[in-house]
Amino acid sequence: MSLSTRVIAAVGAVVVIGAGTVGLSIAHASDQGKPAEPTATLVVGRSSIHSGPFGVSCYNDGKPLDEAAQTKCQESAAKAREAGTLPSLDVKVGDRIGVGVDPKVADKGWFAFTDGGQQQRATLASTRVGSTFSGLLPASGLLAATEKTTVTVVEANEKTGDILGVWYFQLKNKDAAGEQQPAAQQSQ
Repeated sequence: MSLSTRVIAAVGAVVVIGAGTVGLSIAHASDQGKPAEPTATLVVGRSSIHSGPFGVSCYNDGKPLDEAAQTKCQESAAKAREAGTLPSLDVKVGDRIGVGVDPKVADKGWFAFTDGGQQQRATLASTRVGSTFSGLLPASGLLAATEKTTVTVVEANEKTGDILGVWYFQLKNKDAAGEQQPAAQQSQ
């Protein structure tokens, strides 16, 4: 290969790499105009996990979910719970639990609850507007008697009552009856 052929090959490579970079930059920039799905955050003690709304049927770009979408959302979450695929955190009875939401969710209104507690449903956050965090509550009053407790976070327009988005999380109760203990602890 002569010097001029090497130079031409190098220039060609730079042009191809440059074109690829420009193309990627344009694609990235055009993506920036799309509204991002809001997230909810589950906090247990010092651990946290965040997630977008649960599936397509649980969020409609900030527009109200109709009855059919709400039903499909609940059915999808029930299947995911059974499959163990909901975003989850381990919890012990002595932990404290809280929920946080994006500011744009807080502006419209939201509430959160679990399928545990004394009444088979425990409130983590009653309807809130403007506040992005529920505060930390004792896990003992929020957990189901079983190994798994579902946390549901709902964005709802306080004025109209419309459901705008739903997030699901799962708490794995490490103190639940039937939870397997390490062999060293079983022999004590």
